Amino acid sequence: MKQLLSIIFATVLLFSCKEIDKKFKSGNNKTYEETKKTLEEKERESPKHFLKLNGDNHRNILGQTVYKGIISNTATVVSYKEVRVKLLYFKAGVQVANHEEQFDNTISPNDDYTFKAKYHTPRGTDSVSAYIMSAKAVE
Repeated sequence: MKQLLSIIFATVLLFSCKEIDKKFKSGNNKTYEETKKTLEEKERESPKHFLKLNGDNHRNILGQTVYKGIISNTATVVSYKEVRVKLLYFKAGVQVANHEEQFDNTISPNDDYTFKAKYHTPRGTDSVSAYIMSAKAVE
């Protein structure tokens, strides 16, 4: 009786392993190049998803608001250029000014681009918010 149960268990285990192996092999048919191509398509279609912006601001002795920022390209395949950044200036929580910057430099995958923007803004400007408006993928 024990031998019969062992044989049945072994048979079930053998067939289930073959089914798992078939599913694994059929789901993994994509080559490296195909995977890379689909990743490239995603990165080309949504550059704002792969570009990150961090920065800080201060006022200089000339009364200008200076924003120092770093644009990071987190994409793995695509480079970006013509990155447009919008800077919003606030005083006591109310927007008092805004400016746009465009950077034509190419930002390679997993690379950073550092920039500085200086503008005369209304006295009392206490904070700056910045975001990426758009970018173009390099062909």
